[in-house]
Amino acid sequence: MATVWCRALIAALLLLTSGCTTAEPPEPAPLTWSDCGDDFECARLSVPLDHAQPSGEHIQISVIRLPATGDRIGSLLINPGGPGGSGIDYARAAPAMLSQDLRARFDIVGFDPRGVGASTPIKCLTDDQLSTFIALDSTPDTPAEQTALEQASKNFAEACQARSPNLLPHVSTANAARDMDLLRAALGDEKLTYLGKSYGTLLGATYAHLFPGRVRALVLDGAVDPAITRERLNLDQAKGFETAFRAYAKDCQGTATCPLTSKTPEAALTEMSDLLRQTDKSPLVSAPGRPVTEALATLGALTPLYDRNTWPALSESLAEAQKGDGTLLLSSADQLVGRSDDGTYSNQTESSLAITCADTPTPPSSQALAQAATTAAKAAPVFGSYVMWSILPCTFWPRAVGTPVTSPKAPGAAPILVVGTRRDPATPYHWSQSLADQLESGTLLTYEGDGHTAYGSGSTCIDTHVDDYLITLAAPADRTRC
Repeated sequence: MATVWCRALIAALLLLTSGCTTAEPPEPAPLTWSDCGDDFECARLSVPLDHAQPSGEHIQISVIRLPATGDRIGSLLINPGGPGGSGIDYARAAPAMLSQDLRARFDIVGFDPRGVGASTPIKCLTDDQLSTFIALDSTPDTPAEQTALEQASKNFAEACQARSPNLLPHVSTANAARDMDLLRAALGDEKLTYLGKSYGTLLGATYAHLFPGRVRALVLDGAVDPAITRERLNLDQAKGFETAFRAYAKDCQGTATCPLTSKTPEAALTEMSDLLRQTDKSPLVSAPGRPVTEALATLGALTPLYDRNTWPALSESLAEAQKGDGTLLLSSADQLVGRSDDGTYSNQTESSLAITCADTPTPPSSQALAQAATTAAKAAPVFGSYVMWSILPCTFWPRAVGTPVTSPKAPGAAPILVVGTRRDPATPYHWSQSLADQLESGTLLTYEGDGHTAYGSGSTCIDTHVDDYLITLAAPADRTRC
């Protein structure tokens, strides 16, 4: 919330799909590790496609670990969010993102959840089809534009069903959490130690709900609130991005190179909205020769809002866009949706949408979503309509296996640390408050700052509390602030 996304990734925040009765799977065999460079080891874990049928068809989960360098406690599983974010790639960056203390005491273990990346992946569109879909006008102003968006969304859903018919109904967060418990057992850990960010908080909270007695320590950083509707999630997130833009604008207006001419953050929002409306009428040009449509410009503006350190990049992108050049916005958009310079995509966009739709218990109709988009545009004029329309493909999605769980309580679990950032653009702070309240053993740690997620973002206070909790199991006092 990265954390990363396309239009599905921006919506990217899910309700749980779970609750089905499952047979207890046999204990998995220990993993067979092989060297995969830079001191990392890689392995594959076989898990049931359908956890209710543990002896049926199996799929593969790709796993990577960086062995502990000191007095080892066990494994620390990590997830970067998304959904659709690669835990393999995230673990590769562990030396730069995790403290030396954590790397000394834990094997750092990343994995791609089912449907994602190097695990058995969801497949839907060709690269060219995906480019067209992402660039499509997704804030329809006319009946014809809405019809075009509906048809493209329907085509996306049908393509996923055609290319991934067996996997598609089984990529819910609850099933990924069950995979994570099998991974815990295969690693030889009696209980789970876990650091999840953004969507990874939902995966961690789901695990705690399903397996409360197997929780050692969970850090849920930048929490998702599973108790509210999909439409409310999207509306809250759109508001969160606009809160972040106001903070950016206020900071920008104090610099000599600020491209914004507005004198107040509210006026800056209007200035940003005007720029996006212009790209809707006339796309920006770019050095690669790809037209920068309103959808791509919106993605390009959203990306730098995730991290305060990238606000200068947003200023540079907006300055160029004001001259008609969308090259920098396009580069940011490509980063967000997993597009490489050669035009190929990771499956991040497809898996994100598949997991989002699998976790959405009652997808809204097109008519209901149009009404919600109108409401969102009033509450969040710059990003509201775009974010709300992002889940339109779920309207055409096949029903997933399982029953939604909307409030993870994890009764009897060890203390669970929920970390919320006051001005988080992608996972608004009150979601962290709500999740901490829902979990019976939830403890809230607040970062009074900007950006998406808090651990490793520059706060020594946050990092120290998280490290101490994971290593010693000593959680900070509830409602501690940094």
